[in-house]
Amino acid sequence: MESQDPAVVEAVKASGESTLEKATAKAKERFDQLMNVSLNIAVTGKTGSGKSSFINALRGLNDEDDGVALTGLTETTKEPTMYEHPAVPNVKIWDLPGIGSPKFKANKYLKDVKFHIYDFFIILNSERFMENDVMLAKEIKKQKKNFYFVRSKIDNDILAEQRKKGFDAQNVLSKIRKDCQQNLKELGDPKVFLISSFEVEHYDFELLQNSLEEELPEHKRSALLQAWPVCSAESLEKKIKMFKGMIWAASLASAGIAVIPVPGLSVACDAGILLLFFTRCYYAFGLDERSLTRLSEKVNKPLLEHVTKSKLASAIQEKAVARIQVSAALASLATIEYVASLFPGAGSVAAAGISFGTTNYLLREGLNELSQIARKIRKEAELDTLL
Repeated sequence: MESQDPAVVEAVKASGESTLEKATAKAKERFDQLMNVSLNIAVTGKTGSGKSSFINALRGLNDEDDGVALTGLTETTKEPTMYEHPAVPNVKIWDLPGIGSPKFKANKYLKDVKFHIYDFFIILNSERFMENDVMLAKEIKKQKKNFYFVRSKIDNDILAEQRKKGFDAQNVLSKIRKDCQQNLKELGDPKVFLISSFEVEHYDFELLQNSLEEELPEHKRSALLQAWPVCSAESLEKKIKMFKGMIWAASLASAGIAVIPVPGLSVACDAGILLLFFTRCYYAFGLDERSLTRLSEKVNKPLLEHVTKSKLASAIQEKAVARIQVSAALASLATIEYVASLFPGAGSVAAAGISFGTTNYLLREGLNELSQIARKIRKEAELDTLL
């Protein structure tokens, strides 16, 4: 069973509508926060470092898709440009102007790009980190915000070295990492993440996610996990666990809606909670058509059929709320005993109990179905056997 807040459980068990209303209001606030908390990611670096491709990778887009960050050999960003994540609009990724100018001044730069907006900074370079990178990091540190050095285009380095006799990928990566750290030594011993924006399953893309997650405030982590691409089986399981943790708040928020004595309101709002929750799962697990089409082309295997066989996944894709609710009656019957133990009494409290039980059941069953589809796709694509 998903995690439960003991204080909220006791509040729900207590008699009286006012207590229930307080508990459900708190749950609704929590669910809204998990789904809508803002996360602003700043990406900066010198011209040609691969900022735009990195931003597109975070948004699950190819460089040629509609609405992507522009890529090119010349500086395409003259002022901060914001890109919403297509599936998680509360996550915004900012493409900042390059920092390669000889007259670069870190403190003025941060003022010009509205430093206070961003939760953390990604400092990107496709070659050696330079003096400007160090200057910027020092200034960010003064302002008590986090920064992360990311060495991009690692796939190009590996490809170039493969032609040489005695090629060893791990030796190449170790050499690149040490070279980067040497140029950043006056900052102590900062981590350097080696990534390819076109191969997120390889190199340090997942390590970067883990570091960001560890250092973000708790309420921001759900936004990061919903938006970050699936890099491994472990990455997928972490997302699944996060969504399981949301079910209790979502179900109790549904119960709060049922308390309101307006006929039909609970049905409509429950459907909204279900659709929002499942849509976020659908995109977070990479089950959308664009993601699966790209993956199918990469591994040369038909993968879309896994989603088309699922009534739930098809309903999410079509935004068919009614179809998501088809098993509501079954859910209510299956959870009567459980609901009764949580919600003694009658009237609107009983209605809240039924709404809670129904929503809880549907969310658990639906999450399990989408999780199994995502696992099957990874297994068939043999993603976790890739080097």
